[in-house]
Amino acid sequence: MCYWWVGPSDLLESTHLIGLEMGNHCHVALESHKQNLILVKQEVNYSRFLVPGFVGGPNRTDMVVASPNPIRAEKVQPIELPVIDLSAERSEVSKLIVEACEEYGFFKLINHGVSDNIIAQMEEEGLNFFTKPLSEKQRAGPATPFGYGCKNIGFNGDIGEVEYLLLDTNPLSISQRSNTISNDPNKFSSAVIGYIQAVRVLACEILDLMAEGLWVQDSSVFSTMIKDVESDSLFRLNHYPPILCKDRETSPSSFHSHSSSKVGFGEHSDPQILTILRSNDVGGLQISLGDGVWVAVPPDPTAFCVNVGDVLQAMSNGRFLSVRHRALTNSCKSRMSMAYFGAPPLHAWVTAPAELVTPNRPLLYRPFTWGEYKKAAYSLRLGDSRLDLFRTAQQ
Repeated sequence: MCYWWVGPSDLLESTHLIGLEMGNHCHVALESHKQNLILVKQEVNYSRFLVPGFVGGPNRTDMVVASPNPIRAEKVQPIELPVIDLSAERSEVSKLIVEACEEYGFFKLINHGVSDNIIAQMEEEGLNFFTKPLSEKQRAGPATPFGYGCKNIGFNGDIGEVEYLLLDTNPLSISQRSNTISNDPNKFSSAVIGYIQAVRVLACEILDLMAEGLWVQDSSVFSTMIKDVESDSLFRLNHYPPILCKDRETSPSSFHSHSSSKVGFGEHSDPQILTILRSNDVGGLQISLGDGVWVAVPPDPTAFCVNVGDVLQAMSNGRFLSVRHRALTNSCKSRMSMAYFGAPPLHAWVTAPAELVTPNRPLLYRPFTWGEYKKAAYSLRLGDSRLDLFRTAQQ
């Protein structure tokens, strides 16, 4: 879906054809000139499109108007994505990370320093949970937003072939919720807390390298946000059940066939700063290059995948790309992924450092708090664009 900001003055000043897609109905507003506004009136609940105070200050209420995405032919291209060795010389690593984030918003990281034991313990606990009978897993739900969920993604009707466990990264919250997740809650909470701590350290190192590569004077400007004790970071375990082999071709040529795959988790970008992701040795992750072109990410249980999120795109003043990605259940094996979403505190202001704003590259996004952006993100559908709603007026 693509969006425009539409307020009362916008309707009077512009000459646009605007569509509101809701269910099976399309409600159209046509306007020609200021006093000649023509509306095709139907009974519409416009309240779902109202997001108070996101543009022009708290006293203005604007309308988010959705229009259908153009239908595009899709194709998967075999492109070699960046793989960065964190143990290499620091300035070279920093340079390669910046290049990867500018071109793809994505890279794979090897020799990352997170111990195999910490990873193995977390993976074991995750698999133990997802192999339980549904009735036992449901004790940890429903996801509101934390806890166990199945198929339903978010609050706005998105669904996928996935079951998941969403957790706050606060150790006390993890310990309390473990009682409904595991028969051995201490073992589960210990594995989760240990994994989150290790991956947070890795995320901070990556963010510092990014700042250094962008020549920002304060190299901790990004990482400070997820180090904060009030950080709104999340941890999510996703489990994608297998597609039965008898229901599909199993030749190598059909393995990556889109027609034989189901969407486990639909196309989206992550709203946070960055995501540190890993999965078991089963494929399914794809990143978008735009215009319907997708790249399959080969599975590698020894590596972490790093996704640039919306907040980091804004804080890099558009230098970095918030990567759009999806997960397909295209294997006869089940796939489990573990994702750490590094986010600022709700009250933290998001804006680009002064070094990244120049006359040739003016500020692309107005300052906003993470709480404000999160509210906008959660009011929209999974695949909707969000950052464009926060562009500065001159952009």
